[in-house]
Amino acid sequence: MLSLVIVALATIASGFIVWGTDKHRGTYGITLPAGVSVAVAMLSWMVFIQLGFGYQPGVTWIPWVLPIILGTVAAAVVSFFLGRHRARHNTAQLTAALRL
Repeated sequence: MLSLVIVALATIASGFIVWGTDKHRGTYGITLPAGVSVAVAMLSWMVFIQLGFGYQPGVTWIPWVLPIILGTVAAAVVSFFLGRHRARHNTAQLTAALRL
């Protein structure tokens, strides 16, 4: 259970770091990358524990490290695609409003 708490805290922090480094962070909320990161990390942690990786010698690092990496990557991917899409959409709406 300690690994679950550490994974959750680390992925929340990595989600906020992803949000802070994104240029288009003004187009979506601060909790989106952190939420996506935690959701992916918790699901992958549960899968790895159910597969028994937490209790086999030599692979006990998998439920500790891999969910943090997967959660961070998921937050970065969501921020990348959603931020650019929302920025384009907001620019198009602003242009349409200014043409009126």
